[in-house]
Amino acid sequence: MSYRNFPMVPRVVFGRGSFNQLEEIISPKRLNVNAPFIFLVDDVFKGNAWLTSRIPLAYDDKVLYISANEEPKTSQVDSLVEEIILTSRQGTSGIIGIGGGTILDLAKAVSIMINNEGEAKNYQGWDLVKNPAVYHVGVPTLSGTGAEVSRTCVLTGPEKKLGINSDYTPFDQVILDPELTKDVPKNQWFYTGMDCYIHCVESLTGTFLNAFSRSYGDMALQLCKEIFLGDNLSVNDAQDKLMMASWHGGMSIAYSQVGVAHAMSYGLSYLLGTKHGIGNCIVFDQLGEFYPEGVALFKDMVKKHDIYIPTGICAHLDDSEFDKMINISLGLVPLWENALGKNWQKIITREKLKSLYKKM
Repeated sequence: MSYRNFPMVPRVVFGRGSFNQLEEIISPKRLNVNAPFIFLVDDVFKGNAWLTSRIPLAYDDKVLYISANEEPKTSQVDSLVEEIILTSRQGTSGIIGIGGGTILDLAKAVSIMINNEGEAKNYQGWDLVKNPAVYHVGVPTLSGTGAEVSRTCVLTGPEKKLGINSDYTPFDQVILDPELTKDVPKNQWFYTGMDCYIHCVESLTGTFLNAFSRSYGDMALQLCKEIFLGDNLSVNDAQDKLMMASWHGGMSIAYSQVGVAHAMSYGLSYLLGTKHGIGNCIVFDQLGEFYPEGVALFKDMVKKHDIYIPTGICAHLDDSEFDKMINISLGLVPLWENALGKNWQKIITREKLKSLYKKM
């Protein structure tokens, strides 16, 4: 029996205001004065002095503001890497991602591709990366995706939506400062929080479940219930707990896997550009036959917070478009195997997937 020997984030700081320690954390990692740190920052913070004035720029360091309106693409990674390499005279000291899952995934992918030849699309898959990434730091400003802790960075390529899954992907350092999530709009807070909740349900009901993933999944699920169904949490407490739930949810799937909702939402995202959090919610809403308890609780959460879950987004698709989504989804073999076991193909046929997508 061979057990997975997977990497964890070696260093993490947690606490309100811990973002202020970024300078003291990264300064010793500077290679030389001509090797800049590159800060990839969600462009919602452009002009937000409360956050941007605390980014510790020195020498040739640069801030690149990036829109998170679309899911990260392999082509976007390639152009960022080219820009960074052309402007860094003596190497790059590190990549610091400040934002939600999209920005964190881009930061992980860029840090890998600076040290690996070719195009990002050639590394979509499992364990294809040859050389270690440059030093990279994750600073989440949104809680739920688990991107701060995972060994993947999910990218939409020309042919598929699939992560660069490798031992070199995880951040070298993460700063968990719940204060940074204070201005997240309510709908986005919910959709991204549900990404974490769905991680837990898929991990805890999957065939890959073990004591390691269960311990993290149980903790994250309990926190999600307190946050989304509880009544007496202060704002600060809710922010702290959701950041911890995101971390634990990410750890839970690190040693197991996600399932049906993620496999199907990748199809939506690839074809329609649906953002990951809301895509998971749209799919999960229709998965009562696979996750009866989890979906029932999800519907309670939606109702309690008066959240709109879009419907009818597949109503106008033709057969070739359904086929594209189904192909992307069926390509995610480990997710289906975790959800339904070795014989998953007997349960999930193309017709079955099409009928589920038609409900969305």
